[in-house]
Amino acid sequence: MELGSFKNPSASTFSIAEEDHTLANALIFVLNKDSRVTFCGYSIPHPSEARVNIRIQTTGAPASEVLKDACEILMQLCQHVRKTFADAVAEFKEKNKATSPMDTSGSGS
Repeated sequence: MELGSFKNPSASTFSIAEEDHTLANALIFVLNKDSRVTFCGYSIPHPSEARVNIRIQTTGAPASEVLKDACEILMQLCQHVRKTFADAVAEFKEKNKATSPMDTSGSGS
């Protein structure tokens, strides 16, 4: 839910339900890399409430568009990390397939 100003779309607060520091920190990281952003931050209204408020102020671009772009970049970043990890696991398994496993039969020979 956007809690913004109709007169100034470049400054808005977005309230995201069922989220916490995990998503908020990641979004703030991506938003801080965007040259259109002059300020961004987040708060958790209450520890027992699963909600995060993200405040974005821009140089003139609509804050909602900047947030949408940041979400898309974050999804691409997560996909890259997932693929890189899966590739590394596959490479590790392939390298270790050639190595004979230790004898765990307990025969003692």
